[in-house]
Amino acid sequence: MGKVYLDYAATTPAADEVLEAMHPFFQRDFGNPSSLHGFGQAARAAVEHGREDVAAFIGAGPEEIVFTSGGTESNNFAIKGVAWGNRKKGNHVVTTGIEHHGVLESCRLLEGQGFRVTYLPVDGRGLVDPGAVKKALTDETVLVSVMHGNNEIGTLQPIAQIGGITRERGIFFHTDAVQTFGHLPLKVDDLKVDLLSFSAHKFYGPKGVGGLYVRRGTRIEPHIHGGGQERGLRASTHNVPGIAGMGRAVLLAGRALNEEIEELTKLRNRLIGGVLERIDGVRVNGHREKRLPGLVHLSIDGVEGEALLLNLDLLGIACSTGSACSSTAVLPSHVLQAVGLSRKEIRGSIRFSLGRYTTAGDIDRVLEILPRIVKRLRDIPNDRGPEGD
Repeated sequence: MGKVYLDYAATTPAADEVLEAMHPFFQRDFGNPSSLHGFGQAARAAVEHGREDVAAFIGAGPEEIVFTSGGTESNNFAIKGVAWGNRKKGNHVVTTGIEHHGVLESCRLLEGQGFRVTYLPVDGRGLVDPGAVKKALTDETVLVSVMHGNNEIGTLQPIAQIGGITRERGIFFHTDAVQTFGHLPLKVDDLKVDLLSFSAHKFYGPKGVGGLYVRRGTRIEPHIHGGGQERGLRASTHNVPGIAGMGRAVLLAGRALNEEIEELTKLRNRLIGGVLERIDGVRVNGHREKRLPGLVHLSIDGVEGEALLLNLDLLGIACSTGSACSSTAVLPSHVLQAVGLSRKEIRGSIRFSLGRYTTAGDIDRVLEILPRIVKRLRDIPNDRGPEGD
């Protein structure tokens, strides 16, 4: 049987149409978009066309899109750029404890520069309370950053509600939408965000390219200095093939959005229901309704996630763990800790993330193989001694 890929939250395969859109800009139209001759202007046209496609998907103006190398850079740019650009106004940032490391590490850097950062807790389902956001705001707050969809447990945050709170106070609001861009309907005005991060390889585009939506009037300081690309906000020669591919990926996502949401939700529920029916001692992590359509995160008693992953991989099924804590060199997942999982539950965690090419047959294969692996691992004598909570 063929291999089954269920790690779409980590990365997705580039669609055939995306590769076709990219191809001309490697050899035929290879010019530098900053050059004035014909080669350069052909490349420039591709960059601006991609910008228009991305902007249209989220209801933004093309001039509000800044191209980057991906989600991590976009998050860094948003956090540092807004904090630096508004330091005269205040030195306080509000975020949550389950953000992507690109946000958290940027916040820690700011703390070393004299900024104060509030890390809000989440409940056991991974939800942040908008009331807690409102309570955390002060006259010194310049930025709030809350991710849209969590990459580990799939919980979707009440972004529009939080955006309404920040807008009333005149505070800039950023959301990391890397996991939701191209997978859910996203309109920046509906979400009431001022900044939004995205990355092409999460929605069947190429790796190494992404962007940051920056609402008109948002005061932001560049974090990469050099030439005047991207209206002086982000120096570096444009990744023309990547931008062209991302633009095509956005178009493809928009055309199939509703159908994919419906199909992935159906397959996700099939997987969750099947696992709960066949295996005892399973906890489904994250919010059961407010979650990404194709993400399933489980904690399974009596096994280790790494062992599950390796055994599944040997049988042709690719997935991922929440985060290992079996070695002193590897820290437990900060997300799973934040939602209150014990060390034992974190050790037994595994993530299946479904995508465009996932089939019912793929899900059935997991449901056939996973219970056998769990039983075999549970039958192995455990001489490690008692586990801490």
